[in-house]
Formats: sequence, structure tokens, C-alpha cells
Amino acid sequence: MQKIYLSDSGPKVSPAIYGFYRWTTSEPDTQQSMEKIVNLCLELGINTFDHADRYGSYQCEEIFGQVMSTKSFKREDVVLFTKCGLRLPDKAQPGIRVKHYDTSREHIIKSVDNSLRRLRTDYIDIFLLDHLDPLSSLEETALTLVQLRDSGKVKNVGVTNFSVFQHQLLASYLRVPIVTNHIELNLLNTAALDNGQVDYIKQRYMRPLASSPLAGGRIANGTDEHAIRVRRKLVEIGARYNADIESIAVAWLVKFGALPLIGTTSEQRIRNIVNAFSLDLDRQDWYELYAASRGEL
Repeated sequence: MQKIYLSDSGPKVSPAIYGFYRWTTSEPDTQQSMEKIVNLCLELGINTFDHADRYGSYQCEEIFGQVMSTKSFKREDVVLFTKCGLRLPDKAQPGIRVKHYDTSREHIIKSVDNSLRRLRTDYIDIFLLDHLDPLSSLEETALTLVQLRDSGKVKNVGVTNFSVFQHQLLASYLRVPIVTNHIELNLLNTAALDNGQVDYIKQRYMRPLASSPLAGGRIANGTDEHAIRVRRKLVEIGARYNADIESIAVAWLVKFGALPLIGTTSEQRIRNIVNAFSLDLDRQDWYELYAASRGEL
């Protein structure tokens, strides 16, 4: 996969990104499983990996750091995202009683330092705020992000699940560019195409980054009416391209410039997503799928 710029401000990333948001860390062979998936991604040309402090019961970063320390790949060969902000109750964090957001200066600095330690690296390529915290001082939050970037601990700043207005609000306080906004986007959830998120991301010269590109497996296995209707159309169009329906579903995202954020642990699904980049959907096929998603067919 040829690396591309995430935005006009950089950095370069692989056209597909692997994220650990669906991982659990209760299995005894988690490190071996992660190393196998990471090496598969690298083999397929995916060198960009998305973390958060909370993923895998607050343990995924540390396991990835252990994998990287085995020297099966070099730090400079990968691009690392991580994020903080969303805090979830977990046995690993007994002080968290209720789901909430925290983008205070204290929490951001602590989270970045912990992520650097767990990932065994000196810098984070892209650090993101996971949702907007209405209780934190935006001026203080923005200043903290700028200071982290100036220190070299963070190379770029991004956001996750920000609405257009939230994106604009944070940008108005920052003197560094926001390089990405991770949004949920797939054929079973096209809200970002309708509510202005995709338009605003493109207006800011960024590429939409689509999390849950296969709708958590619903595109292939969902039994609800919406999933069945879309899958029927995917089967029809997939036959024209001799391609798996999951490849067609991701090719639909790629057609308008989105980068799929892969979350599956299935090797076949990862390959299906990568195969999407060899497809170029006809314009009318793209709109047929969009119409099927919206219930217009």
C-alpha cells in the first residue's frame, strides 16, 4: 500500500489503519495474537495503528509495546495513534465509577506520559481527544495540546467523534492544525454524510477516517432488515466485480476518500478490507449502495 497524507498538514499513513478498539486482553496468548495480527498488517502494507489508553481493559498499549520490543519491526516503520478523554469503568481503573469524559490538562498530560511508557516510545505520531469534554477549559486543553506538540512528545493532534460544531470550537482555540477526526461511517451508518461531518472534514483538507467500516460484522451477518437490504445489494454488485461483499462495502468508503479503521481480529476480514483497494466502484454502483442503505431502493 502506498502511503498517503492524512491531511494537508500530514503525516503520511497507510490507506487502511488498524485499531485495537475491539480487543479484549483476558486471553493468555494476547501478546502472541497481537504480534500475529500486527505482522499480517505490515505484510499487507498497513503500518498505521490506532490505540487509546482505555483499549483492552486499559492494557492494549502495553501489550503492543511488548510486541514492538521483540524487534519484529522497528518503531520508525510504524505510525501510532493514541487518545484519551473517554473514561469507562473497569476493574483496572477502580476509581472510575461512571462513564465520563476528561480532557483536563492534568489528565491529558498524565495520559500521554502513560501511553509513551506503555508503548515504549519517545513520541506519539497522532494524539487525539476522544470526544469533547464540556467541563474542561477549552483554552487550557488547547494550550496543553500545543505544549505537548512543541515538546516533541506528540507530533500531531486529532479528535474522535467530534461533531462539526465541536470540531470548529476546538480549532478556534488551537494554533496547530487538527489532522484527523475519527467518525463511525459505514453502509449501515451513513449519518456523517448527511450531518456535515464528512463535508467539514474535507473542507479542512483532511481525509475522513471511518471507524467500524464493516459495522462490527453486521454487514456480513446482521439479521435486521437494514443489514439484509444492504447485503442483498452488496451481493448483487459484488458479482459484477467478482469480489467479497465486505471488500465492496469498504470500496464504497474508499471511493469518496475515506480511510477504513479496521477493528476486526479476523485475518480474512483484514484481507477483505485490503482487497477493497484494488476495486474501483462505478459511480452508479456507489449510488445504488447509498440508496439501499437509505432505504430508497
